[in-house]
This record gives sequence, C-alpha cells and structure tokens, in this order.
Amino acid sequence: MARKSLLKKLHDTAPKKETAVLIGLITPETSEVREKEYLEELAFLVDTAGGETKHVFTQKLQKPDRATFVGSGKLEEIKEYVIAEEIDMVVFDDELSPMQVRNIENELKVKEELTVKVLDRSNLILDIFASRAQTAQAKTQVELAQLQYLLPRLTRMWTHLERQKGGIGMRGPGESQIESDRRMINNKVALLKEKLKTIDKQNLTQRKNRKEMVRVALVGYTNVGKSTIMNMLSKSEVFAENKLFATLDTTVRKVVIENVPFLLSDTVGFIRKLPHHLVECFKSTLDETREADILIHVVDISHPNFEDHIRTVNETLKDLGVIDKETITVFNKIDAYQGVEAEQEWMVDNEEAPKMTLEDFKKSWMAKNASPAVFISATEKENTDELKDVIYERVKAVNEKIYPFNNFLY
Repeated sequence: MARKSLLKKLHDTAPKKETAVLIGLITPETSEVREKEYLEELAFLVDTAGGETKHVFTQKLQKPDRATFVGSGKLEEIKEYVIAEEIDMVVFDDELSPMQVRNIENELKVKEELTVKVLDRSNLILDIFASRAQTAQAKTQVELAQLQYLLPRLTRMWTHLERQKGGIGMRGPGESQIESDRRMINNKVALLKEKLKTIDKQNLTQRKNRKEMVRVALVGYTNVGKSTIMNMLSKSEVFAENKLFATLDTTVRKVVIENVPFLLSDTVGFIRKLPHHLVECFKSTLDETREADILIHVVDISHPNFEDHIRTVNETLKDLGVIDKETITVFNKIDAYQGVEAEQEWMVDNEEAPKMTLEDFKKSWMAKNASPAVFISATEKENTDELKDVIYERVKAVNEKIYPFNNFLY
C-alpha cells in the first residue's frame, strides 16, 4: 500500500504535458493527403517538444484567410473545443503573420487574463532547436533565429498597453518602448552575427587541420537514423533518439575501415517547411556537408513518405550547392519496412504481407534509382558489412585521387 501511495504521489507531482490542437489548410496547392502527412509530422514535432496532440482541425480554402488563417466558423469550432477540453496551445501548420496571431489570440481568449497560446510551425521548430542546442555555435544560431522571428512580432507583445486605463495617453510610451526593443534586438542580432563569424573562423581552422583526410558527411531527413549509423561506424556514443532533431550540433569522428581512415560527420536533419531564417542561420553548421568529399544520404525506408523526404533533402542539398557530390544512398530501417512492391500480387484474403528479403530490396526500383544503394538496419546490424565495404571502396578511390602521396597500404 505504501508503495502504491508513493507511486500515485509521484504520478500526481510529475509535470503534465501541455495539450495541443493542430490546424491545417487544404488548398489547391496542398492536397488532403499531403496535408494529412504534414499534420502527422507536426504532431511528431509537438511530441518532440514535450506536448500532446489532442485533436486535429482541417479546412478547405482557396487560400489562407488574411486575418485569421482559417474561416470565422472554423475558428469558432476550434474555440469551443479548446474551452471544453482546456487545451493549452493551438499549433498551425504554416507560418502565421503577426496580425493573424493577434487576431486568433483575441478570438480564442477564454478570460481577460487567460489566453491560449497560438504557435505556428516555425515557432515550434525554434522551441525544439532551443531545447536541443548544446554547443556555443548551435546556441548562438538558435538565438539569432529566435530574435529574427521575434522582431516583426513586437507590436503584438505590447498590446497590453491598450487595455490600461487612459490607453490613448499611453500610446506614446508604448510605441517608444517598441522602438527601444527593436533597437535592442537589432543590436543583439548584429552581435550574434559577429559571434558566429568568429566561431566560423575557428571551425575553418579546425577543418584546415583535418584537410589531409577524406571527409564523409551523413545527410538526410530528420529522424532517419544518421546518429545510429554514426555510432555504428565510429563506435562512439553520439546522442540518438526517436525524436525529430535529436542531433543539432555537427559531430565529427575519425573512422577506420580496414586500413583506410576518414572523417565522418553527422549533421542536423532536414525537414519540410523549415523556416527560411532558420536555414540561413544554420548554413554554417552545414559547412561540413559543403566540404565533404562523399555524402551518405540516409533514408528511413520504413516511413510511408520516404520518397518526399528524399526530394526534400535533394532540394536542400541543391540550395547548398552540393547536389553533384558523390553520394551513397543508404536505405535504413529495412527491418521495419511495411511497403509492398506493385508487381507483387500475393496479398489475398487479407493475409499479412511477408517481409521483403535483402535480395528483394536490391531488385526494387529504389536500388535502380540510386547508385550505389545499400539496404541496412543500423539498430539490428543487418547488412552493415556491405555498407562498410561500399564506403571503403569509395573512400579509397577518393583518397587515391585527391591525396596520392598518402602512404596507405591497400
């Protein structure tokens, strides 16, 4: 009884997860199926941030409402649910303008002093990045992105002045305070940019000191298993977790396969609808990708939308100017793959589909479209020897081409 009482007490005192509802729009540019995928990813982002999704609202519109993103009827429906279920925050799948946030907050207001938090996808991602940042570089990049996100939203933060007695007379000081805050933020942004330049110079010096070795970079969508592969190849303990953006800081390890050493870097994962200012801030982190000799593009083949993930990563690599680099495509998590090849017609009477064998994967369209392509399970250590062999051959070839005077015994 005492043990049960203690467990109950611990359960009661444990911090409760913030509850959220998600909002998405189905427009001529975004199909219902595609928006469902986006909202599933948004729910994963909420979970990564420590929240819990309670409900999802969608609405079909030609374009987002300029004032409240969704229509007035849908917003009233959301308000009723938020009040009835005592929801803590409402999260929109697209970026909201400062005016939209202000209007939505006013509409969802339960009491004068109680406002439901209104977040958009960018705000949520920034919050996750802030909780994940460990190094001085990552913390500086996140702070810079947060300030750039905050700057156009300062007016909304000062609307409390309008509710004070004699509000008309308070407008002058209020506006002065906003201008003062803008100056402070702009000064802080300038300082952070200078700090990043200094950090970039230090990182450049470190990379120059490593220039005698072939460099390989792991790239891919977030949560595809890059850090697990990093740990498997380098026998290190890089943090890996089934959450989005588990890795935020670039990690570099020396790896030796047989008698060939090379440097392996693990970078931040990509994601759809990543805020532009966040991409800009983190471009310096992706310098390891730009300067790599070989890219290992890791794909979570068990994810139903892995083809979209591949396109997103390739588009980001194109923006970074590294799409033409030699690339090894690694299809990870084959142990969890649930897909079915179109030509297989054995699914009758609702029988469970048999798992694809390694040979099946090698004969699939995925193997034909990517060269070279390796199919593995990093957690189960399945077919990892083939991955090591492919990396060995590629690194060896690059090393002979770029550093012909290095005395490796092949």
